[in-house]
Amino acid sequence: MTITFYVLALSGLALSFFKSREKTKQALKKAWKSFENLLPQLLAILIIIGVMLAVLTPEQISGLLGTESGWVGVLIAAAIGSITLVPAFVAFPLAAALLQNGAGYMQIAAFVSTLMMVGIVTMPLEKQYFGKKATIARNGSAFIFSLVVALIMGIVL
Repeated sequence: MTITFYVLALSGLALSFFKSREKTKQALKKAWKSFENLLPQLLAILIIIGVMLAVLTPEQISGLLGTESGWVGVLIAAAIGSITLVPAFVAFPLAAALLQNGAGYMQIAAFVSTLMMVGIVTMPLEKQYFGKKATIARNGSAFIFSLVVALIMGIVL
């Protein structure tokens, strides 16, 4: 499947090049600049996952976030996710690596959903724009919803 996408992309690039060399060159320059902007974050993925897997053994990960940790592990994962500011393209590979090293599905569901929806780090800025009451209501309901998601994942998987 990957080869098919590469062939389609290269075919589209060749077609674009023959249609308008100048526009294709401009598009490639813009794409390169976008890649350069993403590169530090992509490197962050590798560093975060590498450090986490180097520091924590699969047994430690399983003990903290494994299925045996139950709701305590879910709450630990939800707390970590709530206070961590990580983009989604870092979170999902990190979650996959944690799953491969012994974390449970409920715990990872809580981690990823709080990571995406709860923003403890961004609360001061959010309070400025939406007010204290709305910020607390949004973050509180997002935290509770994340626990519901974890429960559903625990039942389904």
